[in-house]
Amino acid sequence: MLITVINPNTSWDMTGSIERSARAVAGPDTVVRAVSPAMGPASIESHYDEALAVPGLLAEIARGEQLGSDGYVIACFGDPGLDPARELAAGPVVGIAEAAMHAASFLGRGFSVVTTLARTRGRAWDLADRYGMRRFCLGVHACDIPVLEIDSDPYVVKTITEACRAALESDGSDAIVLGCAGMSALCARIGEELGVPVVDGVQAAVLTVQSLVTMGLRTGSTGEFAAPPAKPYAGILREFGAGR
Repeated sequence: MLITVINPNTSWDMTGSIERSARAVAGPDTVVRAVSPAMGPASIESHYDEALAVPGLLAEIARGEQLGSDGYVIACFGDPGLDPARELAAGPVVGIAEAAMHAASFLGRGFSVVTTLARTRGRAWDLADRYGMRRFCLGVHACDIPVLEIDSDPYVVKTITEACRAALESDGSDAIVLGCAGMSALCARIGEELGVPVVDGVQAAVLTVQSLVTMGLRTGSTGEFAAPPAKPYAGILREFGAGR
């Protein structure tokens, strides 16, 4: 089984960390291919960033189809491009926020999300609504560490751990969802410190895709998620038109 894990930003250091987390839980017969697009923002921290990350992400979906990928993970907590990716891919496509929230809903009566910048909290609430998780999501909190500083900030573990601790206390939640793919490597340490389940969306999404492929399931393609109609595209998007 080949699972392509797409980090929709262009930070290859982060992609390497995501790849290690994904491979740590993949089955012995599963090959994980982690990639970043050739074009797009260095990090995704706004609606503008999300919009401009989608063309590069879709190019990676198309490349994965050429390579015979069985399924895909979108490794950004905003789950950018999830719907169009499902139109392009033959196999299942799962976003890390989607997978993490569902996984956390199995672990107690409610969970808290701890994400990066405060401006991204609204997007997390939107996704909780979309995925039917609003009754389980008891709060969305920010640690106010920019995405690209997660690997370089010497106090990152302490800062995120304390944000998680405060979220647990204020929300009365049973579990934490880490709201950034770049936090994946910190999951076990934070969970050990707090003594509660801490869910990493990268690993949750990889295992979800692996399970769906094993069961022979894929996105339904007779309605909304049928392949997009071929048509010409202009300008810098001309390669995304007919034949994609």
